[in-house]
Amino acid sequence: MRDIRWIATLLAAVVTLLALGASPAHADGAPAGTDIHVSQSLGERELTVVLRRVDVVPGPLRVDVVTHAGSPAGTLTLRLGTGVATVRLGATPGTYGATLRVDRPGTQELLLDDGSTVASIPFVVPAVVLTTAETLTYYGFAAAGLLLLGALGASLLARRAWPAHVATSGLAAALGVAVTAATLSRPVPAPAPVPRPPVTLLTSSEPAGDGVTLVQLSFTDSASGRPVDDLVVHDAAFVHLLVVTPDRTLRHVHPVRTRPGEYEVHLATPRPGHYTLTAEVARSGGGPQLLRSPVGFEVAGSAVATVPDTAQARVSNTAQAPVPVTISGRRAGEPTTIVANFGEADLQPWLGMVGHLIAVGPLPPDAPATAVQDAQVWAHVHAMGPRPDIGAQPPDESVADLGPEVSFTHTFPLPGRYQLWMQVQRNYTLITVPVMLDVGAPR
Repeated sequence: MRDIRWIATLLAAVVTLLALGASPAHADGAPAGTDIHVSQSLGERELTVVLRRVDVVPGPLRVDVVTHAGSPAGTLTLRLGTGVATVRLGATPGTYGATLRVDRPGTQELLLDDGSTVASIPFVVPAVVLTTAETLTYYGFAAAGLLLLGALGASLLARRAWPAHVATSGLAAALGVAVTAATLSRPVPAPAPVPRPPVTLLTSSEPAGDGVTLVQLSFTDSASGRPVDDLVVHDAAFVHLLVVTPDRTLRHVHPVRTRPGEYEVHLATPRPGHYTLTAEVARSGGGPQLLRSPVGFEVAGSAVATVPDTAQARVSNTAQAPVPVTISGRRAGEPTTIVANFGEADLQPWLGMVGHLIAVGPLPPDAPATAVQDAQVWAHVHAMGPRPDIGAQPPDESVADLGPEVSFTHTFPLPGRYQLWMQVQRNYTLITVPVMLDVGAPR
């Protein structure tokens, strides 16, 4: 009876170890992959496309499409390989989705068709890769389980003790191999990034209807001149396009990929005058890069007067409600902290962050809006959210419990006057707070 109890205890231990060690490792080291968030300015809509993680291949791929305030209702057609699905977008901002099927691991291409533009989102479904140590772990636990059952059966049925002793000895050996392999195992390392040359940005624009301009971006390799088709998702987008309008308003949009190295976006351009373009991208193996167009584009008509400099922050599209802003530091070469208080702790993550700050300068006093194009400093600063637990997904846009204070810290390299724009999201609406900041000379 004592032998039976001892073997039953070992059986429970093996089952527990098998349960703890049953999750396969992917090539990128993540136990089950991660969701991919990609912001897309598709036609009149500002969308966040969420590709949910794929745990089994072949298997389902859930695609959620998050709409924002101002996005019209309509239909999107999703295509992945030979699969097709339809997403019906409502007039209310929120999440809409459909399910497609992934047939194989590796590089995939999701197509989004709104009836006039087809956007392409390349992504990778990682293959399950086991190291030698992990393989030994699984085989060791499997052998231990079989030997344990054999030992239990032998102790109950055999007239002699030696079959149970042999099975028990084999069980101990198998457990030793499995535990040792599990202790020594390491995740499969991600492939080392291949260094890439910088990216060259070429832009073109053309009227695309009343008050709308089609802006096209071409990204080429600065060494070979060939199209760059290895941009990676960086801060939830392939391309962040920062547009400064003739009245010094900031537009932060996300052009869609139409073919290798080519992206485009339809911009509302109701004001005549000069528009400044700056793109932020990240190349595989190359890291983030800020690309400034030396020409921008013009919209015909009488120029609009530049907004007067003011330290009073205002919220865009919310009846000009004031937002308290406190600033400490204000000296070149030293950290400057800018804190905006949005009143309620109901902000949503946007592009994976609590907030974004764009800083441009130094600008001469009473400078026209076109001066931002020639400014020496362009900075993109983030207000980070709470760090998620290990293995957990970061909060998505359905979470509305951030704030009310949003803080940015940046060291300005030069003294002078800077134009700042802070951006946060509330109720699926992007809020932009412009502030003028005077930075003093270094000590």
